[in-house]
Amino acid sequence: MSVRAYSLVRMALGTLLVLAGLSGCQSYLDQRYRESLPPSEGVQPLKGLAGNVSVRRNALGMPLIETSSFHDALFALGYVHASDRLSQMVGMRLMAQGRLAEMIGEGALDIDRFMRAVNLRKDAEVLYRNASPRLQRFFEVYARGVNAYMYRYRDKLPMDLDASGYQPEYWKAEDSALIFCLLNFGLSTNLQEEIAALILAQKVGHQRLAWLLPTYPDEPLPFDEAQKLEFMTAAGVAGLARVDRTVADLSRLSMLGVAASNNWALSGRQTRSGRPILANDTHLPLSMPSYWNFVQIRSPKFQAGGVSVAGIPAVIAGFNGKIGWGMTMVMGDTQDVFVERLRERDGRLQYLADGKWQPARQRHETFIVKGQRPVREVVHETRNGPLLNSVLGERKHALQPLPFESGYGLALKTASYEEDRSLDAFFELSRAASVDQAFEVARDIRAMALNLVFADESGIGWQVTGRYPNRREGQGLLPSPGWDQRYGWDGYTDPMLHPYDQDPLQGWLGTANQRTVNRGYGVQLSNSWHYPERYERLAELASRGGHDTRSVIAMQYDQTTLFAAKLKAMFTSAGMQEPLRQAIGALPAEQRGKAREALSRLLAFDGRLAADSADAALYGAFLHESARQIFLDELGPQDSPSWQAFVRMADLSYSAQADHLLGREDSPFWDDRGTPTKEDKPAILARSLSAAVTLLESQQGGDRQAWRWGRSHTYTWASDATRLAPHMPVTQRSRINAIKGYLERGPYQAGGDHSTLNVSAYHWGQDFDTWLIPAMRILVDFNRDEPLIGLNSSGQSANPASPHYADGIEAWRRAQYMSFPFKAGNIDKVYGGKRLLLTPAR
Repeated sequence: MSVRAYSLVRMALGTLLVLAGLSGCQSYLDQRYRESLPPSEGVQPLKGLAGNVSVRRNALGMPLIETSSFHDALFALGYVHASDRLSQMVGMRLMAQGRLAEMIGEGALDIDRFMRAVNLRKDAEVLYRNASPRLQRFFEVYARGVNAYMYRYRDKLPMDLDASGYQPEYWKAEDSALIFCLLNFGLSTNLQEEIAALILAQKVGHQRLAWLLPTYPDEPLPFDEAQKLEFMTAAGVAGLARVDRTVADLSRLSMLGVAASNNWALSGRQTRSGRPILANDTHLPLSMPSYWNFVQIRSPKFQAGGVSVAGIPAVIAGFNGKIGWGMTMVMGDTQDVFVERLRERDGRLQYLADGKWQPARQRHETFIVKGQRPVREVVHETRNGPLLNSVLGERKHALQPLPFESGYGLALKTASYEEDRSLDAFFELSRAASVDQAFEVARDIRAMALNLVFADESGIGWQVTGRYPNRREGQGLLPSPGWDQRYGWDGYTDPMLHPYDQDPLQGWLGTANQRTVNRGYGVQLSNSWHYPERYERLAELASRGGHDTRSVIAMQYDQTTLFAAKLKAMFTSAGMQEPLRQAIGALPAEQRGKAREALSRLLAFDGRLAADSADAALYGAFLHESARQIFLDELGPQDSPSWQAFVRMADLSYSAQADHLLGREDSPFWDDRGTPTKEDKPAILARSLSAAVTLLESQQGGDRQAWRWGRSHTYTWASDATRLAPHMPVTQRSRINAIKGYLERGPYQAGGDHSTLNVSAYHWGQDFDTWLIPAMRILVDFNRDEPLIGLNSSGQSANPASPHYADGIEAWRRAQYMSFPFKAGNIDKVYGGKRLLLTPAR
């Protein structure tokens, strides 16, 4: 087909897609892109294979790869990853490289600028260079498998790639290291917090900022840390809002700053059988497809099953026949933002360092923008890292930098990866034959801050990994003055100090992003822990004992929040009960009745956030309204950068919303600035109780019996294409929006919230739409004939034309776990006889 003819076909397809609501649209698109689906059976000769490879799939399309050599297993894994997730792999690579604008246009340019400044390519080069020659060969073989698929289907690309007109480059071994670095960068919770804190400091000043920061109730508010921002004026840092928006956009498109996951291991003391059980569910943004995909590999020298990330040749969490392993975020603070003093002299940018002006380093970057001429720009770097607002905030328009008029820049310092063998260690973890071996391997994982939990037939263990900076002064919770070396880094902590535990007397180990070490511990892991209620509920359930597969699944699906009991204790405390009664009595008659109704029902609420619960709906409405009643007068309006930053901080770690509800009676934020009188906590709580009833009446009607938490709180699976649509040109965006029904699934009613083991987090104070879920679940029960079971949160395939695009959603909602058998006699029962045979091409 000629280029002109191909363009006409694409234009005709685009015209059809714009016509939203066309009957048979789904069947048309399925038929149009059916050829982009790889066959599930038959024979495919491929260059690069040494022997035959069998690929069978279970009922949800999850593959079993069987080979006679590990070389062919890696090659086939690359081929299968590409066949299931090529568009996802290409999208993640472009994001990591800072090249999204090549595929979707100028709307992605700020994201590209940010990612070029962060420079994950450099980190990936270092990590790959540090990898052993053996592991580099593994990555090369995997890349050849990816490319074998890309070559075979170069003219039959999935819909999103085909409609974009972007022709992806072939995969390189280094690209897998780049995807690893992108996932690691996604653990940077505190990056968003630090930028959001600057936004809030501009709004309320550094003195009151401490009241808004993530601080557990038993810890002092970080006034000393906030004092670092004393130099900030109302003008603040020019371009800061644009940096904040770009980081928020990046977070919506990837897993940046995601603060979640559960894992636990029960020793034989706590199980019915006397044998260990391991469970893991990693929490990621609700997306189609999930970041995870399941795979099982059987070869003579390697067997493993579990979850993988398309683009990385490894089983990330799972079971290998000997041990099970899983992971959560440490909430590790392994990066810092520095505010730099800047000036221009003779056309060059300078920054202040210990009383002297130093020239900023320059790095030239060229951006290829779809439909436009290439753009060449400069990234400036100080001793503390690249300047973020030099590439984003200070511009006359999208392509023209401005001089630094504010005098301040934001430099991002991240941990270095010199002499880091994390890639080797990650692979070796999947080969460990015991908990003791897993400990030996895990201590070499420096590039990622993780809570790893292991289990074998006789024991359990927990190990913290990562590389944590030694800060000379300050906590790293807030940006530091870059011109003062007192706040610089002095190397990294000794890995021998990283927390760990093995076979504890209590009979279980687990993490849920909570504070794992108290202040004063030898390693400063973090200052931004997540809400403690998930871990507290985990401890409550794990300690009951007598567990088996069924009870552990029930734990993973548990929707009881312990925050409700804490809220009840606050309402009924000696210092609150009578003042709150009086504050309710002082409300106008209609509001008074609603407040009393709400309080009565919340005091009777058992904390079960089931989708069909009316009291759960009232509880959620109260949390929503209390956040707005306490803070919106100071931080609003609702569409302002300060309010958006505040809401986003509540997504990331323990929030001011929770902190104020449970305590902080002396906080300056209890006063409503919009009234002539000075309010206190009971007065604001009384208003919030009444407003919660009013909100539910407006959303769900006056019939209290018909209220349902799931009517307000829902799941919607959005595709990568629809999440990218706001950054696309108008015509392309309208095409995507016209077929949202084909690409997305939902809404479905949801239960739970950010504090339940079965996480369903929403933006507290903004809306009730679920954005964070357990993206996968695995369970390894050493008492089962086949220990490993698991499920994904979407389908195995990223291609909407595939029958396995969305079939995992119902299995995930209904807890229909799949078995991953290791014994030859059980394999046919799960995977059947249909197979795709990959053979060496002559």
